[in-house]
Amino acid sequence: MILAPALTVLLLALVLAPLLAVGWRGAGLSLGPADWVAVRFSLTQALLSAIFSTLLAIPVARALARRRFPGRGLLITLMGAPFLLPAVVAVLGLLAVFGRSGVLNQGLIALGLPPISIYGLQGVVLAHVFLNLPLATRMILQGWLTIPAERIRLAQSLGFGSAQTFRHLEWPMLREVLPGIFLIILVICLTSFAVVLTLGGGPSATTIELAIYQAVRFEFDLARAAGLAGVQVALCALAALVAWALVRPAGFGAGLDRALALDRPGGWRRVLDGLVLCLATAFLLAPLGAVVLRGLPGLADLPPSVLPAAGRSILVALVSAALATTAALTLALASAQPRAPLVEAAATLPLATSGLVLGTGLFLLIQPFAPPMTLALQVTILVNMALSLPYLYRILLPETRALAADYGRLADSLGLTGWARLRWLVLPRLARPLGFGAGIAAALSMGDLGVIALFAGERQATLPLVVSQLTGAYRLEAAASASLLLVVLSFALFWACDAGGRRAGT
Repeated sequence: MILAPALTVLLLALVLAPLLAVGWRGAGLSLGPADWVAVRFSLTQALLSAIFSTLLAIPVARALARRRFPGRGLLITLMGAPFLLPAVVAVLGLLAVFGRSGVLNQGLIALGLPPISIYGLQGVVLAHVFLNLPLATRMILQGWLTIPAERIRLAQSLGFGSAQTFRHLEWPMLREVLPGIFLIILVICLTSFAVVLTLGGGPSATTIELAIYQAVRFEFDLARAAGLAGVQVALCALAALVAWALVRPAGFGAGLDRALALDRPGGWRRVLDGLVLCLATAFLLAPLGAVVLRGLPGLADLPPSVLPAAGRSILVALVSAALATTAALTLALASAQPRAPLVEAAATLPLATSGLVLGTGLFLLIQPFAPPMTLALQVTILVNMALSLPYLYRILLPETRALAADYGRLADSLGLTGWARLRWLVLPRLARPLGFGAGIAAALSMGDLGVIALFAGERQATLPLVVSQLTGAYRLEAAASASLLLVVLSFALFWACDAGGRRAGT
C-alpha cells in the first residue's frame, strides 16, 4: 500500500508529539509513593478486568455460534450496547442495580442479608467487565464465524467429538484471537478514567489516568503528569509486545463461504448454553433498562443546548469513524505483507496513551499559535480517530492476513491491483468486520468526553460535555434524559454501520 508509510509517520507524530510536549513542558520526572500506588492499582484492576472479560466471553460466544433461536440477531446486536455506552452513563446504570440503594441490595436487605459495596476494586472490575464483556464476545464470535464450514463438516465426517473439535478447530482460532482481545481490554482498563473517578475507593483505588488528571487539572504539575504518562506508555507497550508474541495463525485456509454448521448438542449442554445466554443477557441489559427508565420522563423537555450538541456529536462521530476506518484498513492491508513491524507498531501505539494525555499535549502545542477553543472539534475528531484506530486495526488484521494468504497469489496472477483489487476482492470480503469496526469507532467518538472538555466553549460543546455540565449543575433529571438521547444516538450509529457491513458482506 502506497499510503501506508505516510500514514505510519503521521500516526507516530500524532501520538509522540503530544507526549513530548507534556514531557518538555514538565521538564522533570518525580514520582512519589502515591503515584506508585496508582500504578499498582491500575495493573491489578486492569489484569483482573481483562481476564474476567475474556474468559467469560468464551462460553457466551460459543453458545451464540452454535445455537439458533428467535431473536438471536437482535441479542447479538444488543450485546454490543454496553461497550458503546459512555462510561458515566454505564456507571449510573450499574449503580441503579448494584449500588447502595440499588435493586440487588434492596433484595438482599429484604432477605435479611448484608448489602454489598460497589465501590473500590470490586466495583471498578465489575464496571469494566460490564463494559468490555460484550466487545470480547463479539470479537470471539467473529473468530468462530471465520472457521470454514468445510472444516466443521470434515470433522463431523471423521467422527470428531466435542473435545476433538475444540482441540483441532476451536482452540487454534481462540489462540489466534484471544491475545489481541486481552490486549485491547487490558489497555482500555489501564486508561480508564470515568469509571475509577466514580467507583474508586479513595487514594488506594486511584489509577494512573486519574492521577494524570489530578496532576494536570488541579495541580498543573506537568512533570508528574509526564512521568505518569511515561509509565502508562511503557506498561501498554509491554502488553502489546506480549500479545504480539503469543499470536499464532490458525491456518484454516480458504472456504466456500457456506454458513457455519457447528454441532448443536442437546441434553445438559443445551441447558448450559441457554443458562449462559440468559445470565449474560440479564447482567448486560439490566443496567441498560435502568438508564432507559430513568431518562424517559424528561425526553420531551430537554434543555435547548442538548439538540445542537447532539448534532455536533454526530458530525464528530461520523467524520472520525470514516477516517479511522480508512486508516485501519490501509494499515491492516500493509501489515498482512511480510516485514511490516513499524506499521503494526504505529497502529497499536495509540493504545499506549489516552484522550486526556493527547488532549493535554495538543493543547500545549496549539496554544502558542491559536486559541485552542477555535479548533476544538477538529482536534476532537483527530484524537478520536487515533484512539479508535487500534480497535479497528485489531479487528481487521486477522481478516486481512487470511485474505492475503488465501487469495493474494490468485489476485496477483490475475493482475488485480489498486482500485480494482480493493473493489472486487478486499471490500466485499472485509465488509462485515469493516462495518463492525466503523460502528465501534462512531459510538466511541459519540461518548468521548476527555478531549472536548479541555478545548470546547459553549458553541463547541458536544452531547457528553452537556451531560457532564447538567450533572455538575445538579439538574439530574435533565442529565438523565440527555444521557438516554446519547445512548440512543450511539447505538443507532453502531447499528447502522454494523448492519450495513453485514448486508454488504452477504
